[in-house]
Amino acid sequence: MTHSRSATTAEQNTSRRDVLIVLALLFTVGWATNHFVAMMPVLHDDEHISDAALEGAFAIYAIGLLPGLLTGGGLSDRIGRRPVVLTGATGAALGNLLMLIWHTEPGVFVGRFIVGLGVGLAVSAGTAWSADVGGVRGTVLAGLTLTCGFAIGPFASGLIAQFTDGAALIAPFVVTVVASLAAVAAGFGVSTPRSASPAQDDAPLECGDLPAARSDKSLFRALATSLPMSLWVFSAVATSVVTMAGRMTDFSGPWVPGVAAVLALGSGVVSQALARRGSWGPPAGIAGALLAATGFVVVAVGGSDPAPIAFLIASILLGAGYGLCLREGLLDVEEYAPPERRGLATGVYYVGTYLGFGLPLLLRAVEPSVGIVGPLLVIAACAAVCALVRAGQIRSGILARH
Repeated sequence: MTHSRSATTAEQNTSRRDVLIVLALLFTVGWATNHFVAMMPVLHDDEHISDAALEGAFAIYAIGLLPGLLTGGGLSDRIGRRPVVLTGATGAALGNLLMLIWHTEPGVFVGRFIVGLGVGLAVSAGTAWSADVGGVRGTVLAGLTLTCGFAIGPFASGLIAQFTDGAALIAPFVVTVVASLAAVAAGFGVSTPRSASPAQDDAPLECGDLPAARSDKSLFRALATSLPMSLWVFSAVATSVVTMAGRMTDFSGPWVPGVAAVLALGSGVVSQALARRGSWGPPAGIAGALLAATGFVVVAVGGSDPAPIAFLIASILLGAGYGLCLREGLLDVEEYAPPERRGLATGVYYVGTYLGFGLPLLLRAVEPSVGIVGPLLVIAACAAVCALVRAGQIRSGILARH
């Protein structure tokens, strides 16, 4: 009896350690992804790279993401999570290393593309890996951890760049690369199955997050419920961190997008925590899309020189919408995707989310001809439509996690 209890305790400790290591990988991937927003003003001032080129580099990252997201999750379903995640996390580190040693415009474009490739592999497979080792709890924690990495990365790099005289283009990249490679090294110690066991897949987290019956699982249902949420994840964050922060004329420097990231992504963490504690269930996605729509309207009203209070309100609204849409989309995938296709479903879901990183570039491209107010109002209307779609899914019974 004592031996059996000791073995169970050891297995639980190993499981907790594995979850923590996988989450550390996701955190550093989020950091490596988003710290670039704090480096954009530095690259503009020190290397004289234009704002349009920097926003293009921000968007080309999303192009690099697509093949990784589309192939990484499905590949991890077949060969296992660990090799795919560690390859992707290493790629994100190498992309930042390239920008460290080659921070001219071509180097930034190539580096960001490589980061995108790596992150695409790591995010979809890593989220599925977290679900494998932690059940539904792992799915929720994966979204929260990525959010924390997205938020802390630009804030930390902004502070490092602000207060490292003569090393603003070096120190932030060094910290990012070292943290990423340390997490990769730890990842070699995790040994997990290729997909979730039935026990893990059915492990409850809380009321409102219980998985559906296995007969309800299908790839189509997972994507039909999650993709309308995916569109308002990174489009909301990018609008705050790139578009809104870039239009602030009274303030400048690498700390401005860092503050925007903390406000938006911090609000995302809070909204996810509130949804979990309150067991909000699928209607939280309706709230998320409507919050994003309201945030887009505030950005539109703010115009070309937004007031600080508009910057604050928009960042919080967009961030809260980001958090709820991310959480609900991931839970939809967790509930309805068959375990053997969870990686693929996660990858397709993240393709939808990361398309939002191209929104700032799209807004810049259309601004000379139609301005920014009209396009943002159209985007807000689309978010409201997705809220109605989710309400219809809940009413019809297509989406029910209780």
